[in-house]
Amino acid sequence: MKILYAVQGTGNGHLSRAMDVVPCLQQRASVDVLVSGIQADLELPFPVKYRMHGLSFIFGKKGGVDLWKTFMSSTVRRLIHEVNTVPIENYDLIINDFEPISAWACHTRDKECIGLSHQAGAMDAQAPKPKEQDMLGKFIMRNYAPATVNYGFHFKAYNHRIFTPVIRRQVRQLDVSDQGHYTVYLPAYDDARLLKELMRFPDIQWEVFSKHNKTPFEMRNVRVQPIANERFIQSMATSAGVLCGAGFETPAEALFMKKKLLVIPMKNQYEQHLNAAALEEMGVPVIKNLKAKNDVAIETWLNSKHTVTVDYPDCTQAIVDKLLETHIPKVLG
Repeated sequence: MKILYAVQGTGNGHLSRAMDVVPCLQQRASVDVLVSGIQADLELPFPVKYRMHGLSFIFGKKGGVDLWKTFMSSTVRRLIHEVNTVPIENYDLIINDFEPISAWACHTRDKECIGLSHQAGAMDAQAPKPKEQDMLGKFIMRNYAPATVNYGFHFKAYNHRIFTPVIRRQVRQLDVSDQGHYTVYLPAYDDARLLKELMRFPDIQWEVFSKHNKTPFEMRNVRVQPIANERFIQSMATSAGVLCGAGFETPAEALFMKKKLLVIPMKNQYEQHLNAAALEEMGVPVIKNLKAKNDVAIETWLNSKHTVTVDYPDCTQAIVDKLLETHIPKVLG
């Protein structure tokens, strides 16, 4: 039994989930890994057989996705070449975490593709939705990585095909404490803008993890350092709270650690607005940006002791087993 596990490489969330999912798949079958995308900072602890450019969303510096750079980073010719050359016919089963190359290869060659992603959970009809309708964002989410059947992850298990988040073992094993600082991960803001906004709260020690700077530095009450997985999760584990975008894995890990959480969804990123709607329904505060008009909301959060209680058991192997037991009989006929 040969499985191709294809994972989106934009950002770090998909790859951090792969760290737990792939070993569970390897318990049951021979597994090759495909990664497409150019925006991740994590190194996977197992071999990656196929690395492709794919279609990556490029983070901007003013709080959103840079749509122009996203478009310019990918050419139609290269995308078509990658879709046409990925050897999906060599595999019995394709499992896809919102990865477009293998998904479209399956779609165009009439091969089953099993979606196992957060995006599937967020787009499910029973998951919370934002008030504002984003028809373009919805279209992209539905067509970016088409799958034959979808299973999803979300902050809550809204139905039998949606599972609670995969919290990687590395995070589950951390010693959690409160050393008073606040951890910040807002990759769609540049360092200058973050410094300007965060220094308006001079009594708070901020630890900022940046995608835009390779050299650590400090300015008054703000410490800026490049993204590094070990340092980042250690900072979260010892923080008083976490300020981040409305992604999936970082908020889920913060909730698992019982940290205060404040999220800012990226502009031009429909998935983050879906996440923000779900988090807000759970009681997590959400603001639109870091502008001064939101200072009162930030102060309220900083002064609050409120945390949201979640139950995220370690059931990744059970999820993988359920998926394989459902689909392997169909493959083997």
